[in-house]
Amino acid sequence: MNLAAMLARRADEGRPLRVGVIGAGKFAAMYLAQAARTPGIHVLGVADLSVDRARDTLGRIGWHEGRYRARSFDEARRTGATCVTEDALALLAADGLDVVVEATGNPAAGIRHALAAFEQGRHVVMVNVEGDALAGPLLAQRAREAGVVYSLAYGDQPALIAELVDWARAAGLPVVAAGKGTKYLPAYHYSTPETVWDHYGLSAEDAAAGGMNPQMFNSFLDGTKSAIEMAAVANATGLEAPAGGLGFPPCGADDLPTVLRPAADGGSLAHAGMVEVVSSLERDGSPVARDLRWGVYAVFGAPDDYVARCFREYGLRTDASGRYAAMYKPYHLIGLELGISVASAGLRREATGCPSGWMADVVAVAKRDLAEGEYLDGEGGATVWGRLAPATQAAASDALPVGLAHGVRLRRAVAADRPVRWADVDIDETDATVAFRRAMEAAFKRA
Repeated sequence: MNLAAMLARRADEGRPLRVGVIGAGKFAAMYLAQAARTPGIHVLGVADLSVDRARDTLGRIGWHEGRYRARSFDEARRTGATCVTEDALALLAADGLDVVVEATGNPAAGIRHALAAFEQGRHVVMVNVEGDALAGPLLAQRAREAGVVYSLAYGDQPALIAELVDWARAAGLPVVAAGKGTKYLPAYHYSTPETVWDHYGLSAEDAAAGGMNPQMFNSFLDGTKSAIEMAAVANATGLEAPAGGLGFPPCGADDLPTVLRPAADGGSLAHAGMVEVVSSLERDGSPVARDLRWGVYAVFGAPDDYVARCFREYGLRTDASGRYAAMYKPYHLIGLELGISVASAGLRREATGCPSGWMADVVAVAKRDLAEGEYLDGEGGATVWGRLAPATQAAASDALPVGLAHGVRLRRAVAADRPVRWADVDIDETDATVAFRRAMEAAFKRA
């Protein structure tokens, strides 16, 4: 609870945390808007494949031009300005850099940048949850070996969920379930970039005018992004993934303790200690009362009668037994909150969520009958969606992770609703990302 004071002290001492941001999309833009007004933070550099796009972003969020026109990292360090570059590796090697924010959204790029940052002794805040879901446990191990911090991104839902889980456990409350809310109906699993805007109530023309990426928005709708985020939560907290994938039960904030409890007690969980995502829609499409579409939650249990009585005395909404209660946040502010992770890593050397093992994976599942010779188009595409699975189950079935299901050719047909297996695709095992994922499997595979 003293990060602001620690940052202010660094500002007074003239020793700001120097931050590098890779990727200048929406999440990064929201962070950079706040970083400019946070004492003790100096954005040394921003790296993006398009320098012009990155500069346009900085101007759009209110930075004056002189602030982001440093011609080199040395000049940026001397003047307190920011150098914009297309060379991410040069940014990672810049003298004085403390913390790297990886916000590209590309798993291969994220893994490559994180490993290069570790070699340079930089802490990494991984906005790129796609990369974390693909190989986060091994990235965290490599960070520990390098003596640096690898962290989930505060403001994004996985880190906020991990925080609630840590709060409950630190208070001695057993965690029964944790997760987030989203808009979900079973038919969404089959949505494609061509049909996605119908579900959002937008025309393709309006979406294009707003600069909205149909494949990215489709990944939120078809369940893939939820699976990726819950894999990150499971790996960071040790909570288990449902054997059949996320159930997306309709549930509002007041019903969390009733719906997210074990089936033996009348709830939807196979057992206590699981991740789950709740839907803001009933299965008939009607809205759930007090939905948690933008929020996160943790359900916890009362270990004895005395604690259950305390729940009642202090007004907690519980299930009928009084034994299950919940804590939740109704909103998350993504990049506007990211500075919490940057300060925590740079000043306390603590992560706001970090993989501790390989508990869950996200497997590619066919959206329709796929023919031999077709190419998969990855997260949010028209060919596959990502389903959460226990890591042991995914490994035993040889399931292809959705993070590698892009631009690869099918060597045999795959029926609709079936997972794609490694043996079903032509894939280059010598590719650096594939090799790193295989190394992660070997290091963390459980019996």
